Formats: sequence, structure tokens, C-alpha cells
Amino acid sequence: MAARRAGSLAGQARRSTNSYVTTYIDGNVVRQVQAQPKRRPERQPDTRTLSNTARRNREKALHMTMPYVMFLTAAAIAAVFLCVQYLQLQAQGTTYRSTIAGLESELSAVRLANDNAYEEAMSSVNMEQIKEIAIHQLGMVYADEGQVILYNNRDGDYIRQYGAIPKD
Repeated sequence: MAARRAGSLAGQARRSTNSYVTTYIDGNVVRQVQAQPKRRPERQPDTRTLSNTARRNREKALHMTMPYVMFLTAAAIAAVFLCVQYLQLQAQGTTYRSTIAGLESELSAVRLANDNAYEEAMSSVNMEQIKEIAIHQLGMVYADEGQVILYNNRDGDYIRQYGAIPKD
């Protein structure tokens, strides 16, 4: 049994050795310690000589003619003029809004004062006293049922009677 045990131990050692060997990775998958990206070589300034046509075109592109300068000046003046006009209109709109708000608050105050004056006038009038004066001093009486005539006015809400009311 000791021999068997020794053989089994040797088999285990072999297995562990084999598993160690199988986990070893070789080739392009191996990680490199402190790998740095490759640098691109810096471009050298172009030492070629330019053709005469290319040189002339570059000089022409850098040179501004008088009509071009005048056009740019006119465009800049127009842009500044439009900006100033826009700002003036915006300021005018703000002024109008503040004026409207002030007038609305004034209207509200006047309406409140008018409502208060109306309520005060209505509360100072005694309707019972007016009824007594109308009945006893002026001889007014309530209308009887036969005296009230209902009339449909199709033209408007105000009636002026110049003649007899037609019976429908």
C-alpha cells in the first residue's frame, strides 16, 4: 500500500505540474510590462520649393483689394446699424410694457374707488323712504295686471313709443 500511495502521490505531482504547464501562455497574448505606444516621427518642415503659380496664388489670397475692404466696411456698418435698431426697439418695448403696467394699476385703483363710491351712494339711499314719498306725496300706484303689456322687440333692446303698440 505504501507503494501504491507513493505512486498516487507521484501522479498528483504530475497532474499539478501539468496543470501549471497548461496555464502558461506563450506568444503574442503575453502581457508586456510597461508597454508604451510607438511614437510617430515628427513631420519635417516642407523644404520643397513652391512653383511660381502656387506662390502667386498665396500672395494674392493674402492681399485685400480696395473694393473688398469697402464691402467689408459696409457690411460691418450695416450689422452695427441693425444691432442698434434692434436694441432700441427692445428698449421701447420694455418702456411700453412698464407704461401699460402702470396704467393697469391706475385703472384698478380708479375702479376700486368708483365701486366704493357707488356702494356708499347706494347705502345712503333709503328705498323705503323713496317708496313712501312716491306713493303718498306723488300719488303713484302699482300697475294692475291688465295695464302691463308684453311686447317682443326684434330690432333691439331699446323701445321708443311714438304710437300704439301692435298686438301680436
